[in-house]
Amino acid sequence: MRIVEMHITPIALGDPPLLNAAGLHAPYALRTVVELVTACGLTGLAEVPGSAAVDAVLEESRAVVLGADPRNWHALKGALEGHFKPESSTARGDTPWDQRKIVQVFSALDVACLDIAGKAYGVPVANLLGGIVRERVPYSAYLFYKYEGARQRAALDPEGIVAQAQAMVAEFGFRSIKLKGGVFEPEQEVAALKALRSAFGPEVPIRYDPNALWTVETSIRWGKELESVLEYFEDPARGQAAMAEVRRSVKLPLATNMCTTSFADLPGSVRLGSEDIILTDHHYWGGLHSSMELASFCRSFGLGVSMHSNNHGGISLAAMTHLGAAMPNLSYALDTHYPWQWEEIIVGGRMKIEDGCVTLPQGPGLGVELDRSALERAHQNYLRCGFKERDDEPEMQKKVPGWKFKATRW
Repeated sequence: MRIVEMHITPIALGDPPLLNAAGLHAPYALRTVVELVTACGLTGLAEVPGSAAVDAVLEESRAVVLGADPRNWHALKGALEGHFKPESSTARGDTPWDQRKIVQVFSALDVACLDIAGKAYGVPVANLLGGIVRERVPYSAYLFYKYEGARQRAALDPEGIVAQAQAMVAEFGFRSIKLKGGVFEPEQEVAALKALRSAFGPEVPIRYDPNALWTVETSIRWGKELESVLEYFEDPARGQAAMAEVRRSVKLPLATNMCTTSFADLPGSVRLGSEDIILTDHHYWGGLHSSMELASFCRSFGLGVSMHSNNHGGISLAAMTHLGAAMPNLSYALDTHYPWQWEEIIVGGRMKIEDGCVTLPQGPGLGVELDRSALERAHQNYLRCGFKERDDEPEMQKKVPGWKFKATRW
């Protein structure tokens, strides 16, 4: 079996005005859809965060990919490693989202090859990752401070955050909650977390992510305030050394998707004890195979494992769900931005989240297929919107003139 075609389609999906540490989401979230086609007519799908720079690297990979056997991922991965210069951890950048490029190429190709292999063998991707340990994969409500617009009212204070959580739980049945912070001063965000705890009681886990905008001193001060409130505290401070210092002073599990983001980072994580939970993201750990490898590492060293999310469509949600279905030591409900999106590019429309879970898609491979008309509409959105890279700072400056991102703010 050989890959004979590779299609790269940048798309733009509508996005609400969500606030985060780097500013304000633009009206469109960028994604790129990758299709690999074999000589025998099988097609494998993948989706990665959209970026003209990532698209260029995907295009560069074409010469390595064409002619490869999609069932032999190790051989293709080795050829890609020989072609591309490895990225260092510093290439991630300081923003909440990961700015590495080559690792996303590995992710897209791994997922698309697994989709082909699953179709060739007549089994779900989760079976190819070691087998299915759960058919229903739990996800968490993902709360954001936000401005008015795009289907929901503003949420800029504790009352607004609680109302947002109640609406999301009522619609999707989520049984755990996450607040994206780093937007307002710590005292205001801690007040929102305490309001959530009061509204939902002790049985609903709550997690919080200020995206490493706090100093160690701020993290310790407010972390102690949150010891009876949170399930875990995600990336309060920047870097493994700072996280380890916070961990020694605060009686809360610390999670990360910012200070430990590659296999090269893992020795430091264990040596320093910088976190208790690593949040994988197959888009940035090099695919589903690599994420399963990370889960094995976490099991060996007694670390929890869950999953980070960025804006995504149904192809990524399907891949995340297969990973969650196959990961034996999945410790916490997964993050997902999916409730914030309303457009879709897969046949049948949007996937269902019921009782806080996504049921593993039926059928071989990922279990989803492209809706060609919807894909073309999303591609036309991309061509019209003019965005080529994610940058939340200009959108924020429309609301707050002169606003600038700071790697450490409080």
